[in-house]
Amino acid sequence: MDGVLVNEGVVVPGADRFVEALRRAGLRFLVLTNNSMYTSRDLAARLEALGLDIPTGALWTSALATARFLDSQRPKGTAHVVGESGLTTALHDIGYVLTDRDPDYVVLGETRNYSFDAITKAIRLIDSGSRFIATNPDPTGATANGNVPATGSVAALISRATGVEPYYVGKPNPLMMREGLNALGAHSESTVMVGDRMDTDVVAGLEAGLETILLLSGVTRADQVDRFPYRPSRVVGSVADLVEELEAPDGPR
Repeated sequence: MDGVLVNEGVVVPGADRFVEALRRAGLRFLVLTNNSMYTSRDLAARLEALGLDIPTGALWTSALATARFLDSQRPKGTAHVVGESGLTTALHDIGYVLTDRDPDYVVLGETRNYSFDAITKAIRLIDSGSRFIATNPDPTGATANGNVPATGSVAALISRATGVEPYYVGKPNPLMMREGLNALGAHSESTVMVGDRMDTDVVAGLEAGLETILLLSGVTRADQVDRFPYRPSRVVGSVADLVEELEAPDGPR
């Protein structure tokens, strides 16, 4: 989502035409985000306000993927959450109880209000035996005023204090991709990953066996692509460069 359809609350030029072109071509699509702060309903409303019509069922967040994973591992468990409503709602929806009394898991997600007290509580619970889960490994998040610490950075702080590494559920974990493919009812051989980050989107697509298209409208710059030991299938400027292809008489290639 971020860097592909929107950038810092502004629609990427051509994103609305790209979504409409997907619909006209009869292609199913899923919008993925490592941001765990918002529920799918909240995200759909925020995108609609920007002029992008994305139904809730086409939004797949790291919070939803994390909840699905925990439900498969320890159904009806307990968790202490450091995060926002997107994560707490996803866990409530699978029947989890949120508590700070001997929880099965400490779950770290995205928030703009990481506090010393919350991080200290998480450290002490992990020291006491709670398992450590993080929604995504992204070290920074972009804002209009520059980068801010994100889940990956805070997770590193907690790991340094506890000696316990988290299990990251979001991209580039193939688990998030596999669940996304299941949600689409799609197969890897007929699915394309379109993203703006080499270190999460492209590598996640590659490991899931997908064709990958890197967009230069977000995090990864053109001069950074060759620094990675893997390459995307294609590199284009933005989703606007894919519209003409989607609208071609013989369909997208």
